[in-house]
This record gives sequence, C-alpha cells and structure tokens, in this order.
Amino acid sequence: MPVSSVPADGSWVQALARRFPELDAGALAALAALADRAQRITLAPHATLLAAGAPWQQAFWVERGMLRLFYIDREGRESNKNFHAEDAFIWPVTDTLRREPAAFFIAALEPSTVRCLPFPALEAAVAGLPSWAALRLQALAGLLDDKMRREQAFLQCTARERYEALLRERPEWTGRIPLRHLASYLGMTDVSLSRLRASMGLIGG
Repeated sequence: MPVSSVPADGSWVQALARRFPELDAGALAALAALADRAQRITLAPHATLLAAGAPWQQAFWVERGMLRLFYIDREGRESNKNFHAEDAFIWPVTDTLRREPAAFFIAALEPSTVRCLPFPALEAAVAGLPSWAALRLQALAGLLDDKMRREQAFLQCTARERYEALLRERPEWTGRIPLRHLASYLGMTDVSLSRLRASMGLIGG
C-alpha cells in the first residue's frame, strides 16, 4: 500500500480539531504536531489496512473512500460487521483490542485514503482533554448500541424488516456497497437479497 509522509493537510488537521477543540483553541502547535504524526495511506479496492492476527495500534481517519470491517470463519466465509466512510475516526477503543491480536480484518471497499495515527501518540496528546473522554464514551456507547440493535434484529426481525431498517438508517450504503457485502451484513445470501429487492419493486423481477 502506498504510504506518504507529506505534512498534514487542512482536512486532516480540521478533523482532529473538530474532535479535540481544546487543541484548536489553545494549543495549535500541539495540534499540528499530532497531525504530523500520521501517515497517509492510499488503498486500492480490497487492500488490507489491518489483518486478523496483527496488533491494532493505530487510529484510522478515512479521508476518502470506504472501509469494511469483517471476520472470516473456519470455513473461509466472510461476515461483514461494519462499514466506515469519509470522516470516520476509528481506533482500538478497549484495552483488550489494543493488547490482543485483531480477530477481524479492516480493508478498503473502494479506492481509499486513510490517515494512520499511532495510538500511543494520540493518547499522549489528548489523554487529559474532556473531549477525549467524551469521544471514548461516545464510541463505547455506539458499539454497545450497535451490538444490541443487531442482536435484536437477527433474533426478532425478518430479512425484509432488517433490509428496510438499513434503507431508513443507512440509505447512503445502498449506492456504494456491493450487494453481496450488504447481504452478509444483514445475515442473508446475495441471492436472497436480490429476490427480496425484486419483491419490494426495487429491481426487475
């Protein structure tokens, strides 16, 4: 994967400043120094950003494109857990995620550019900021909410109800994510999803 170490551009600096306004307001030098610690990585479609079995020690900011987080089971089948598009900021939220080898892959779904910031550098720069505590709490709450919603949907909702919920909550995904990946995320085959879409009048039968 092509890696660039050019100085941080405005969009990356602004992304950090939005999340850590204390740095933008009173520590511009610290903000610039933090931004410059990141590498800018260009990924072709399907290129791996984080491999299962590797340590996850970086925060990722999606400058452009879309990332896919997925597992591979013992039979070699992929199972999509989440997707992250422009301006997503993801990092190993828990101590376990930072300490143990990753159990999943993060890969580019389309041509993507990602800023990769070493997590120790991020934590050292923002550890005492209220915005960092709030961001961590928001991330943990989001993970828990997503887990509970998905468990409830798989246990209590039909395939059609799960797809209708995705259309309401993530309409931008349907134009960017291939059908087979959406089907995996929803817990069905791509053939089943195609038939479902046809029955809903979204495609020709």
